[in-house]
Amino acid sequence: MKKWKKGLCLLLSVLLVSSAGSAGTLSASAQELTNDSIRQKEEEIKKAKEEKNSLQSSLSNIKEIKKQLETSKNNLANYITELDANLSTIQAKIEELKGLITEKEEEIAAKEKELEEAVAVQEAQYEAMKARIKFMYEKGDTVYLELLFAADSFGEVLNKAEYIEMLSSYDRKKLDEYVAQAEYVSLCKESLEEEKSVLDEARRVQEEEEASMNALISAKEQEISNVTSDIKNKEAAIAEYEADIAEQNQTIAALEKAVAEERARLAEEQGRRYDGGVFTWPAPSYTRISDDYGNRIHPTLGIQKFHNGIDMAAPGGSAILAAYDGKVVAADYNSSMGNYIMIDHGDSLYTIYMHASALYVSKGTEVSKGQKIAAVGTTGRSTGNHLHFSVRKGGSYVNPWSYLKG
Repeated sequence: MKKWKKGLCLLLSVLLVSSAGSAGTLSASAQELTNDSIRQKEEEIKKAKEEKNSLQSSLSNIKEIKKQLETSKNNLANYITELDANLSTIQAKIEELKGLITEKEEEIAAKEKELEEAVAVQEAQYEAMKARIKFMYEKGDTVYLELLFAADSFGEVLNKAEYIEMLSSYDRKKLDEYVAQAEYVSLCKESLEEEKSVLDEARRVQEEEEASMNALISAKEQEISNVTSDIKNKEAAIAEYEADIAEQNQTIAALEKAVAEERARLAEEQGRRYDGGVFTWPAPSYTRISDDYGNRIHPTLGIQKFHNGIDMAAPGGSAILAAYDGKVVAADYNSSMGNYIMIDHGDSLYTIYMHASALYVSKGTEVSKGQKIAAVGTTGRSTGNHLHFSVRKGGSYVNPWSYLKG
């Protein structure tokens, strides 16, 4: 019996040493279960911080842009061309920021759900551990001793000792898993806060870029006004305006001629035909008609001039739609028309869209009625965000209302 008890005590000692020695291994094993998730969160936090720094360093230097533009003010056409190039760059940044903001809002929603699930797992683990600790507190080590002393043979003792070691290992494993889960939850929270910080920074940068864009637009409007309001330069301004219109007409007439020559090379049955349908409204976000088709008092020159289209006042960046099915014969920039698009609808019928902030189609593109082709802007000889919409038939401008109303 003494030998039996000596063996049992020795076994308990070995068991305790073995259990203590295995804690590190079990901890490593449990930690490995969440290692990938933790590493992923650390990468997400690092990436979010880099994105935030990148946003802060990408702001347009409006003072430097205005300084560079000063040198070209002696030639209004050159000034407008250079300023519009900067406007296009800033508008592209704003569109990228809008995309980033949408992306971050979606990521934040996903991370909030991820955090909620991680916290639920942690709470479940905590409740399970509380129940286990309560049991161990109430029973103490006596439960293990009872198991061992209830054995009928040394072989059974060994079997029960193995079982006790498994229970001890299980407890350590659960504790390690809880610690790892707590770390993961903490990183989830940090990652979420970093994404929110990036979102706030993106919104702030967007506001600053929009302010820079508006400052450039105001500068352009003032410069155009300065040139045209100076009495000494009145005749020169009128002559320049007429030269701009002549250049527009020359550009458009050349495009029409090129299309006519191309059409002549096609077989009669292959030629494009306009079927007489009603045009869709090309500026769905318009707020008012700022200038109608026909003779009018020019807004800056103060003299009566023929206006060859309809000006639709609409927010900068809002959609410009193709009025009807057709083929894009020009998608380009001109210091007078700004960014413009010209579409061939067949039977010598064309639509023209001027002063866009961005173009989404290129020459040769087939477009459908209502398709988004550009964004409203104020590029070219323009003093505010609007779409100048013109219609030409047989080489001459015609009233767009005839096609918009049916």
